[in-house]
Amino acid sequence: MTILNRQWIYQQAPVDLVGPEHYRYEEQPLDTALGRDELLIAARYISVDPYMRIGQSGKPTYDPHPHPVGIVQQAGVVAQVLASNAAGFQPGDWVRTYSGWQTHAVLHASAVNRIDPQLAPVSTALGVLGMPGRTAWFGLTEAGKPRAGEVVVVSGAAGAVGSLVVQFAKKHGARVLAIAGGAEKCRWLQEQLGADWVLDYRAYHDHAALAAQIRQLTGGVDVYFDNVGGMVTDAVVGEIKRRARIVICGQISQYNGHLDAPTLGPRFLHHVLYQRATIQGILARDYLHRMDEMLAIVGPWVQRGEIVFEQHVLHGFEQLPQALNALFTGEHRGKLLVEV
Repeated sequence: MTILNRQWIYQQAPVDLVGPEHYRYEEQPLDTALGRDELLIAARYISVDPYMRIGQSGKPTYDPHPHPVGIVQQAGVVAQVLASNAAGFQPGDWVRTYSGWQTHAVLHASAVNRIDPQLAPVSTALGVLGMPGRTAWFGLTEAGKPRAGEVVVVSGAAGAVGSLVVQFAKKHGARVLAIAGGAEKCRWLQEQLGADWVLDYRAYHDHAALAAQIRQLTGGVDVYFDNVGGMVTDAVVGEIKRRARIVICGQISQYNGHLDAPTLGPRFLHHVLYQRATIQGILARDYLHRMDEMLAIVGPWVQRGEIVFEQHVLHGFEQLPQALNALFTGEHRGKLLVEV
Protein backbone atom coordinates (compact mmCIF):
# COMPACT_ATOMS: atom_id res chain seq x y z
CA MET A 1 0.00 0.00 0.00
CA THR A 2 1.19 3.54 -0.72
CA ILE A 3 0.14 6.86 0.78
CA LEU A 4 0.42 10.25 -0.90
CA ASN A 5 2.85 12.12 1.34
CA ARG A 6 2.75 15.92 1.18
CA GLN A 7 6.02 17.73 1.90
CA TRP A 8 7.53 21.19 2.10
CA ILE A 9 11.08 21.05 0.72
CA TYR A 10 13.55 23.73 1.79
CA GLN A 11 14.97 25.00 -1.51
CA GLN A 12 16.53 28.44 -1.05
CA ALA A 13 18.22 30.27 1.85
CA PRO A 14 16.41 33.52 2.77
CA VAL A 15 18.33 36.77 2.81
CA ASP A 16 15.71 38.64 4.83
CA LEU A 17 12.17 37.49 5.62
CA VAL A 18 11.40 33.86 4.97
CA GLY A 19 8.37 32.95 2.91
CA PRO A 20 6.77 30.43 0.54
CA GLU A 21 9.31 31.26 -2.19
CA HIS A 22 12.02 29.57 -0.10
CA TYR A 23 10.13 26.27 -0.10
CA ARG A 24 8.83 23.86 -2.71
CA TYR A 25 5.63 21.91 -2.22
CA GLU A 26 5.78 18.26 -3.31
CA GLU A 27 3.57 15.20 -3.20
CA GLN A 28 5.40 11.89 -3.07
CA PRO A 29 4.09 8.31 -2.85
CA LEU A 30 5.23 6.75 0.42
CA ASP A 31 5.78 3.00 0.60
CA THR A 32 4.08 1.90 3.81
CA ALA A 33 5.67 -1.54 4.05
CA LEU A 34 7.11 -1.71 7.56
CA GLY A 35 10.35 -3.33 8.59
CA ARG A 36 11.11 -4.62 12.04
CA ASP A 37 10.36 -2.09 14.80
CA GLU A 38 9.00 0.47 12.34
CA LEU A 39 5.92 2.67 12.53
CA LEU A 40 3.79 4.49 10.00
CA ILE A 41 2.75 7.84 11.40
CA ALA A 42 0.48 10.69 10.32
CA ALA A 43 1.35 14.23 11.44
CA ARG A 44 -1.42 16.05 13.32
CA TYR A 45 0.45 19.13 14.61
CA ILE A 46 3.68 20.55 13.20
CA SER A 47 5.90 22.96 15.08
CA VAL A 48 7.12 26.33 13.82
CA ASP A 49 10.07 27.75 15.76
CA PRO A 50 12.61 30.61 15.53
CA TYR A 51 15.54 28.18 15.57
CA MET A 52 14.57 27.18 12.03
CA ARG A 53 15.91 30.53 10.82
CA ILE A 54 19.21 29.87 12.62
CA GLY A 55 19.48 26.65 10.65
CA GLN A 56 19.26 28.72 7.46
CA SER A 57 22.39 30.71 8.32
CA GLY A 58 25.21 30.67 5.81
CA LYS A 59 27.78 30.37 8.60
CA PRO A 60 28.33 27.69 11.26
CA THR A 61 26.02 28.06 14.24
CA TYR A 62 25.42 25.39 16.87
CA ASP A 63 25.48 23.02 13.91
CA PRO A 64 28.60 23.07 11.72
CA HIS A 65 26.51 23.17 8.52
CA PRO A 66 23.24 24.92 7.62
CA HIS A 67 19.98 23.08 7.01
CA PRO A 68 20.54 21.19 3.74
CA VAL A 69 18.75 22.50 0.67
CA GLY A 70 16.59 19.99 -1.14
CA ILE A 71 15.23 18.06 1.84
CA VAL A 72 12.10 18.30 4.02
CA GLN A 73 12.20 21.20 6.46
CA GLN A 74 13.14 19.72 9.83
CA ALA A 75 10.68 20.28 12.68
CA GLY A 76 9.06 18.73 15.70
CA VAL A 77 5.78 16.91 15.09
CA VAL A 78 2.94 15.43 17.11
CA ALA A 79 1.62 12.43 15.20
CA GLN A 80 -0.61 9.40 15.44
CA VAL A 81 0.45 5.86 14.67
CA LEU A 82 -1.40 4.48 11.65
CA ALA A 83 0.33 1.09 11.57
CA SER A 84 2.90 -0.61 13.78
CA ASN A 85 5.46 -3.36 13.47
CA ALA A 86 7.00 -2.42 16.82
CA ALA A 87 6.23 -3.91 20.22
CA GLY A 88 4.35 -1.54 22.52
CA PHE A 89 2.84 0.65 19.79
CA GLN A 90 -0.67 0.36 18.42
CA PRO A 91 -2.61 2.27 15.76
CA GLY A 92 -4.05 5.40 17.35
CA ASP A 93 -1.16 5.94 19.77
CA TRP A 94 0.09 9.53 20.03
CA VAL A 95 3.81 10.23 19.62
CA ARG A 96 6.24 13.14 19.40
CA THR A 97 8.98 12.95 16.78
CA TYR A 98 11.13 15.06 14.46
CA SER A 99 9.81 14.03 11.06
CA GLY A 100 9.56 17.60 9.75
CA TRP A 101 7.19 19.38 7.42
CA GLN A 102 5.50 16.34 5.89
CA THR A 103 2.18 14.64 6.46
CA HIS A 104 3.41 11.04 6.84
CA ALA A 105 6.57 9.10 7.61
CA VAL A 106 7.85 5.59 8.25
CA LEU A 107 10.13 5.69 11.30
CA HIS A 108 11.97 3.35 13.61
CA ALA A 109 10.28 3.18 17.01
CA SER A 110 13.43 4.60 18.62
CA ALA A 111 12.78 7.89 16.78
CA VAL A 112 9.52 8.62 18.59
CA ASN A 113 8.44 9.37 22.14
CA ARG A 114 5.04 8.32 23.38
CA ILE A 115 2.59 11.05 24.47
CA ASP A 116 0.05 10.52 27.24
CA PRO A 117 -3.15 12.23 25.99
CA GLN A 118 -4.53 12.14 29.54
CA LEU A 119 -1.82 14.47 30.84
CA ALA A 120 -2.71 17.48 28.69
CA PRO A 121 -3.79 18.28 25.12
CA VAL A 122 -1.41 16.41 22.82
CA SER A 123 -0.34 19.66 21.13
CA THR A 124 1.40 20.70 24.37
CA ALA A 125 4.09 18.13 23.54
CA LEU A 126 5.37 20.80 21.13
CA GLY A 127 4.94 23.62 23.65
CA VAL A 128 4.82 23.79 27.43
CA LEU A 129 5.51 20.04 27.75
CA GLY A 130 7.96 19.94 24.86
CA MET A 131 10.97 21.82 23.54
CA PRO A 132 9.86 25.34 24.62
CA GLY A 133 9.05 24.12 28.12
CA ARG A 134 12.39 22.33 28.37
CA THR A 135 14.23 25.44 27.17
CA ALA A 136 12.43 27.72 29.60
CA TRP A 137 12.74 25.44 32.62
CA PHE A 138 16.37 24.42 32.36
CA GLY A 139 17.53 27.73 30.89
CA LEU A 140 16.09 29.60 33.85
CA THR A 141 16.87 27.17 36.65
CA GLU A 142 20.28 25.89 35.50
CA ALA A 143 21.76 29.06 33.98
CA GLY A 144 19.66 31.83 35.55
CA LYS A 145 19.51 30.33 39.06
CA PRO A 146 16.78 32.70 40.29
CA ARG A 147 16.27 33.22 44.00
CA ALA A 148 13.23 34.50 45.86
CA GLY A 149 13.04 38.28 45.82
CA GLU A 150 15.42 38.74 42.89
CA VAL A 151 14.52 40.66 39.73
CA VAL A 152 14.22 38.58 36.58
CA VAL A 153 13.84 40.36 33.24
CA VAL A 154 12.48 38.40 30.26
CA SER A 155 12.64 39.72 26.69
CA GLY A 156 10.35 38.22 24.08
CA ALA A 157 8.14 37.53 27.07
CA ALA A 158 4.96 36.78 25.11
CA GLY A 159 6.57 34.02 23.05
CA ALA A 160 6.50 30.25 23.52
CA VAL A 161 9.60 30.22 25.75
CA GLY A 162 9.41 33.69 27.28
CA SER A 163 5.84 33.31 28.54
CA LEU A 164 6.86 30.17 30.43
CA VAL A 165 10.02 31.78 31.85
CA VAL A 166 7.84 34.55 33.31
CA GLN A 167 5.70 31.98 35.14
CA PHE A 168 8.58 29.73 36.20
CA ALA A 169 10.39 32.75 37.66
CA LYS A 170 7.28 33.64 39.66
CA LYS A 171 7.18 30.05 40.92
CA HIS A 172 10.69 30.68 42.30
CA GLY A 173 9.47 33.76 44.16
CA ALA A 174 11.21 36.24 41.87
CA ARG A 175 9.89 39.62 40.78
CA VAL A 176 9.49 39.66 37.01
CA LEU A 177 9.76 42.39 34.41
CA ALA A 178 8.31 41.17 31.11
CA ILE A 179 9.26 42.97 27.90
CA ALA A 180 7.21 42.46 24.74
CA GLY A 181 5.94 44.31 21.68
CA GLY A 182 2.48 45.84 21.88
CA ALA A 183 0.04 46.94 24.57
CA GLU A 184 -2.18 43.86 24.22
CA LYS A 185 0.68 41.47 24.88
CA CYS A 186 1.78 43.52 27.86
CA ARG A 187 -1.71 43.43 29.37
CA TRP A 188 -1.81 39.66 28.91
CA LEU A 189 1.58 39.24 30.57
CA GLN A 190 0.54 41.23 33.61
CA GLU A 191 -3.09 40.21 33.99
CA GLN A 192 -2.89 36.54 33.00
CA LEU A 193 0.73 35.51 33.63
CA GLY A 194 1.37 37.57 36.76
CA ALA A 195 4.35 39.70 35.70
CA ASP A 196 5.12 42.38 38.27
CA TRP A 197 6.01 44.95 35.62
CA VAL A 198 5.61 45.03 31.85
CA LEU A 199 7.21 47.20 29.19
CA ASP A 200 6.33 47.64 25.54
CA TYR A 201 9.73 48.10 23.92
CA ARG A 202 8.07 49.71 20.89
CA ALA A 203 7.24 52.73 23.05
CA TYR A 204 10.95 53.62 23.45
CA HIS A 205 12.94 55.31 20.72
CA ASP A 206 16.34 54.04 21.84
CA HIS A 207 18.02 51.75 24.35
CA ALA A 208 18.85 54.61 26.73
CA ALA A 209 15.18 55.52 27.22
CA LEU A 210 14.25 51.88 27.75
CA ALA A 211 17.13 51.43 30.20
CA ALA A 212 16.00 54.43 32.25
CA GLN A 213 12.53 52.92 32.62
CA ILE A 214 13.96 49.51 33.58
CA ARG A 215 16.10 51.20 36.22
CA GLN A 216 13.15 53.18 37.60
CA LEU A 217 10.91 50.11 37.87
CA THR A 218 13.32 47.49 39.17
CA GLY A 219 16.30 49.25 40.71
CA GLY A 220 18.54 46.71 38.97
CA VAL A 221 18.48 43.28 37.34
CA ASP A 222 19.64 39.98 38.84
CA VAL A 223 18.72 37.64 35.98
CA TYR A 224 18.18 38.51 32.33
CA PHE A 225 16.61 35.83 30.13
CA ASP A 226 17.27 37.07 26.61
CA ASN A 227 15.20 35.84 23.67
CA VAL A 228 15.61 38.94 21.52
CA GLY A 229 19.02 40.65 21.54
CA GLY A 230 19.41 43.99 19.79
CA MET A 231 18.24 47.21 21.38
CA VAL A 232 16.43 45.51 24.25
CA THR A 233 19.58 43.69 25.36
CA ASP A 234 21.61 46.90 25.13
CA ALA A 235 19.08 48.46 27.51
CA VAL A 236 18.90 45.62 30.03
CA VAL A 237 22.57 44.75 30.41
CA GLY A 238 23.49 48.25 31.56
CA GLU A 239 21.16 47.74 34.52
CA ILE A 240 22.48 44.43 35.84
CA LYS A 241 23.53 44.05 39.47
CA ARG A 242 26.64 42.49 40.94
CA ARG A 243 26.89 38.75 40.12
CA ALA A 244 23.98 38.94 37.69
CA ARG A 245 23.26 36.00 35.41
CA ILE A 246 22.51 36.60 31.72
CA VAL A 247 20.91 33.70 29.85
CA ILE A 248 21.14 33.90 26.06
CA CYS A 249 18.32 31.80 24.62
CA GLY A 250 17.67 33.60 21.33
CA GLN A 251 18.51 36.69 19.28
CA ILE A 252 15.38 36.90 17.17
CA SER A 253 15.89 40.60 16.40
CA GLN A 254 18.84 39.57 14.23
CA TYR A 255 17.44 36.56 12.38
CA ASN A 256 15.90 38.38 9.40
CA GLY A 257 18.58 40.02 7.30
CA HIS A 258 21.27 40.15 9.98
CA LEU A 259 21.78 36.49 10.87
CA ASP A 260 25.22 36.25 9.31
CA ALA A 261 26.20 39.88 10.02
CA PRO A 262 24.57 41.10 13.26
CA THR A 263 23.91 44.83 13.37
CA LEU A 264 24.72 45.26 17.07
CA GLY A 265 28.00 44.36 18.73
CA PRO A 266 29.01 43.44 22.30
CA ARG A 267 29.15 47.03 23.50
CA PHE A 268 28.19 45.98 27.00
CA LEU A 269 31.04 43.59 27.82
CA HIS A 270 32.81 46.19 29.96
CA HIS A 271 29.73 46.33 32.21
CA VAL A 272 29.72 42.55 32.52
CA LEU A 273 33.29 42.86 33.75
CA TYR A 274 32.47 45.58 36.29
CA GLN A 275 29.59 43.57 37.78
CA ARG A 276 31.39 40.21 37.55
CA ALA A 277 28.32 38.88 35.80
CA THR A 278 28.07 35.64 33.86
CA ILE A 279 26.69 35.13 30.35
CA GLN A 280 25.63 31.67 29.32
CA GLY A 281 24.09 30.50 26.07
CA ILE A 282 21.60 27.66 26.34
CA LEU A 283 20.08 25.28 23.79
CA ALA A 284 17.11 22.97 24.21
CA ARG A 285 19.16 20.05 22.89
CA ASP A 286 21.51 20.33 25.88
CA TYR A 287 18.69 19.08 28.12
CA LEU A 288 16.95 16.57 25.87
CA HIS A 289 18.03 13.68 28.08
CA ARG A 290 16.33 15.37 31.06
CA MET A 291 12.81 15.65 29.61
CA ASP A 292 11.37 13.33 32.23
CA GLU A 293 12.75 15.54 34.98
CA MET A 294 11.06 18.62 33.53
CA LEU A 295 7.78 16.80 32.90
CA ALA A 296 7.69 15.55 36.50
CA ILE A 297 7.76 19.13 37.75
CA VAL A 298 5.88 21.10 35.10
CA GLY A 299 3.34 18.40 34.13
CA PRO A 300 1.41 18.55 37.43
CA TRP A 301 1.35 22.37 37.26
CA VAL A 302 -0.23 22.12 33.82
CA GLN A 303 -2.75 19.54 35.00
CA ARG A 304 -3.76 21.73 37.94
CA GLY A 305 -4.17 24.79 35.72
CA GLU A 306 -1.30 26.65 37.39
CA ILE A 307 0.50 27.44 34.12
CA VAL A 308 -0.96 29.54 31.32
CA PHE A 309 0.02 28.14 27.94
CA GLU A 310 -1.40 29.90 24.94
CA GLN A 311 -1.29 28.18 21.57
CA HIS A 312 -1.76 29.98 18.26
CA VAL A 313 -2.89 27.29 15.82
CA LEU A 314 -3.02 27.79 12.07
CA HIS A 315 -5.11 25.25 10.20
CA GLY A 316 -3.87 23.53 7.06
CA PHE A 317 -0.60 21.99 5.91
CA GLU A 318 -0.29 24.68 3.24
CA GLN A 319 0.15 27.32 5.96
CA LEU A 320 3.63 26.19 7.04
CA PRO A 321 5.99 28.54 5.13
CA GLN A 322 3.87 31.59 5.92
CA ALA A 323 3.61 30.46 9.54
CA LEU A 324 7.39 30.56 9.89
CA ASN A 325 7.38 34.14 8.62
CA ALA A 326 4.61 34.98 11.12
CA LEU A 327 7.02 34.32 14.01
CA PHE A 328 8.70 37.60 13.15
CA THR A 329 5.63 39.81 12.74
CA GLY A 330 4.81 39.78 16.45
CA GLU A 331 1.10 39.15 15.97
CA HIS A 332 0.73 35.98 18.04
CA ARG A 333 1.26 34.92 21.64
CA GLY A 334 2.65 31.70 23.03
CA LYS A 335 3.37 28.67 20.89
CA LEU A 336 2.78 28.77 17.11
CA LEU A 337 1.56 25.49 15.56
CA VAL A 338 0.11 24.28 12.30
CA GLU A 339 -2.65 21.69 12.51
CA VAL A 340 -2.42 19.38 9.52
